Amino acid sequence: MNPWRQKMPLEWQRYVNNEVKVVADEKRQYQGWVYTVDPVSASIVLVNPQEDGRAHVTVVMGHAVEKVELLQDGGEEIAQRLSSLFSPDGVQTVSREELQSKKGCLRAWLEKNRIPVTEEGEALCVAGVLRINPPFFKEVLTGLYSWASLHPLRSPPGLDRVPKSAELSG
Repeated sequence: MNPWRQKMPLEWQRYVNNEVKVVADEKRQYQGWVYTVDPVSASIVLVNPQEDGRAHVTVVMGHAVEKVELLQDGGEEIAQRLSSLFSPDGVQTVSREELQSKKGCLRAWLEKNRIPVTEEGEALCVAGVLRINPPFFKEVLTGLYSWASLHPLRSPPGLDRVPKSAELSG
């Protein structure tokens, strides 16, 4: 088995969002920004953004990888650019600060209305039966009951104003 495939997923993670040169079998060379590495096959997904806003994507199969050379650290700007290439149109990005603010406002509203709420990691757990996951819109509610049956009061601020989709940014 080649050394690339013997690496652990955390070792591959250091290549994500960075520019690399990959030497594959038959001495073929590929260069681009690593979008991800498949943890099962060790295949590398390379992205080369084009000037027209599109991207050229190359998948180098893990069994063919002979050597990976790190060329340039991409940083946060490249990470966001790569992520945006694969996001559906209309995705609203929510900053960590906005996310924490929404979570705090929602928790305060629940407590003000005497609804038991606890935090479970990034999510809020309501009455032990409903989870509200980031980015705290009603589309990300999971649990035994619907929000409407659990709570006859008007909806908390911001919970109804839902974009078509949302994602968390850095």
